[in-house]
Amino acid sequence: MAAMDGDFSANFIRNTTALSQNPALVLNADYRPLSYLPLSLWSWQDAIKAAYLDRVTIIAEYDREVHSPSTTIRIPSVVVLKDYIKPARSTAFTRFNLFLRDEFTCQYCGSKGEMTFDHVIPRAKGGKTIWENVVAACGPCNLRKGSKLLQQTSMHLRRAPHRPSSDALRNSGRKFPPNHLHDSWMDFLYWDAELEA
Repeated sequence: MAAMDGDFSANFIRNTTALSQNPALVLNADYRPLSYLPLSLWSWQDAIKAAYLDRVTIIAEYDREVHSPSTTIRIPSVVVLKDYIKPARSTAFTRFNLFLRDEFTCQYCGSKGEMTFDHVIPRAKGGKTIWENVVAACGPCNLRKGSKLLQQTSMHLRRAPHRPSSDALRNSGRKFPPNHLHDSWMDFLYWDAELEA
C-alpha cells in the first residue's frame, strides 16, 4: 500500500512487474495517464483504498469482484484522481529517457534492439555527458566510432541530439505500450493521438 503512504502525489507510478493481476490505470484529473512509460498503474488494492479515501473516482471496472464480510466491490480498471497533479516540466537525464528520446533506435544505423549510448564529441576530446552530446547507439556502431569525431568517420547522425521536453518524452512513451493493455484503458491512452488519414 505504498502508493497511499506518505506523499500521495509523489508515489503515483508503480512498478508494473510488482503488480498482481487486475492493475488499475491511474489518470490525472484531466483524464490523461500520469505516465505512459512506465504506464501509471496501481494494484487493485491501492485503487480500492484510494476510492474509499475519496481520492479517486472509479470510471471503469473489471468483471471480477472482491468481497468483505459486508460489501462486494467490482475491481477498478481505470481510476481518475480528484486533484490534478502538475506534470514535471524538466526531464531527468537518465539512460532510459535517452533511449526513449531516440525511440530505442541507433542514431547512426537505425537498428533497434539492445542499445548503449555514445558521446557524439567523445569525452576524450572534451565532450560532456549532456542531452545535446549523447545519443543511443548499437554496440557495433559505438565500437566503430570509438573515440573519433564524426568528421573522422563515414558515419552520420539520423537526428541531432537535443534536450527533450517532458511532453515529447510522454508522447514517445505512448509508442511503446506495456505487454498488457486492458480494453477499458484504450480510450484513455490514445484519445489525444493524431488520427491517420
